[in-house]
Amino acid sequence: MIGYFVYFQLVKSESIINSSYNSRLDLYAEHVVRGDITAADGTVLAKTTVNDDGSETREYPYGRMFAHVVGYMNNGKGGLESQYNFNLLRSHSFFLTQIINDLKNEKNTGDTLVTTLDYDVQKTAYDALGDRDGAVVVMEPKTGKILAMVSKPDYDPNTLADKWDDIVSDNSSSVLLNRVTSGLYPPGSTFKIFTTLEYVHENPNYQDYSFNCEGELNVDGNEIHCYHKSVHGQENLKDSFANSCNTSFSNIGLSLNITKFQELCNDMLFNQKLPGTLSGSKSSFTLSKDADKGKIMQTSIGQGDTLVSPLHMVFVASAIANNGVAMEPYVVDYVENDGGVHVKNYKEKEYGQLLSESDAALLQDYMRGVVENGTGKALNGQSYTAYGKTGSAEYNSAGDSHGWFVGYGTKEGYNDIAIAVIVEDGGSGSQSAVPVTKQIFDVYFNK
Repeated sequence: MIGYFVYFQLVKSESIINSSYNSRLDLYAEHVVRGDITAADGTVLAKTTVNDDGSETREYPYGRMFAHVVGYMNNGKGGLESQYNFNLLRSHSFFLTQIINDLKNEKNTGDTLVTTLDYDVQKTAYDALGDRDGAVVVMEPKTGKILAMVSKPDYDPNTLADKWDDIVSDNSSSVLLNRVTSGLYPPGSTFKIFTTLEYVHENPNYQDYSFNCEGELNVDGNEIHCYHKSVHGQENLKDSFANSCNTSFSNIGLSLNITKFQELCNDMLFNQKLPGTLSGSKSSFTLSKDADKGKIMQTSIGQGDTLVSPLHMVFVASAIANNGVAMEPYVVDYVENDGGVHVKNYKEKEYGQLLSESDAALLQDYMRGVVENGTGKALNGQSYTAYGKTGSAEYNSAGDSHGWFVGYGTKEGYNDIAIAVIVEDGGSGSQSAVPVTKQIFDVYFNK
């Protein structure tokens, strides 16, 4: 009992206090003006304005741009406004100031939540996605810091209360959904990262792999074709990866041990909650050992029943960039009082070795090949070095597809950044997601 009491006080108490069901938080709001939320450079993303009559208005200076990550305060709470509600309603102002305010029956100033978000990267990602639905997430592989998180369709938190009834009554509306953390999509060819790993694990002679792509492959009536039935000709494994060759990877999938394939995907945190404080949906991978050939072929190229979140894919890309070591994603750097004194710091935290250093090195080489000779060539020849994997993820029987890019960029003198981009109904990843990535890399690596 004593042990649990200590555990509760040190570990669980803040999460219990911060629960939206805890009415105790309302008492904090009676004595504290809700604190600001800022980007890493101090740009104010959310603030409380006290009106002449003493009423308070929560304002979001950049409206839609940071909507899903910062959240809202009307008709409930979302995003950081909800997750760090307790921190924003606490005040660590100088104790004499608090005493004077209490004597004058005036509220104290709430603490400020300083995020890891990079204003320039966030704005570039938001503008690059334009009026298309989808998601962009940018993360530092060596720290786990989230630099940008964009989800569309979006909303304006400043006017959300006025439009709330229309939003909740529209069953087709998903503007409140943060697609980075909770959106689940077929991964398309980005899933070939995992298919490649499993093939390499099962075949020490993987460098001898050879396949002649004729644009389509038919096995027992199950037909797979490359994007627009492109014919890639004779390919080794690295070429198949660079060209995103569906027929080659369907052929590879048929040779795999399905039980071991499932184990690898579980090790890569499919069907599990991702580490870190960001809540969201679990990516899913299911392929039984008695699955038919058609299901195996589809699954091997990222179709079938597999679903992933953009946050999961940037987590994997970050681990590859970081030589196999995965860092827990986080978006709040520290909390400070109105005098600029840090009252709580959120330090980087290592999850562990997601994949071996040799596996990471191989994927680094293959992902560089995508940019040098494959579907990501638009990122080649820049001031930075880009690595990645494109994807075209079909989402209906008509063959319409979302465009993906998952990868990372490096440049001497800069921190590496990993990225996951999905453009809904964007066609191929090289057409839609790569240009978004390029705009972000161009801005970040030329600051």
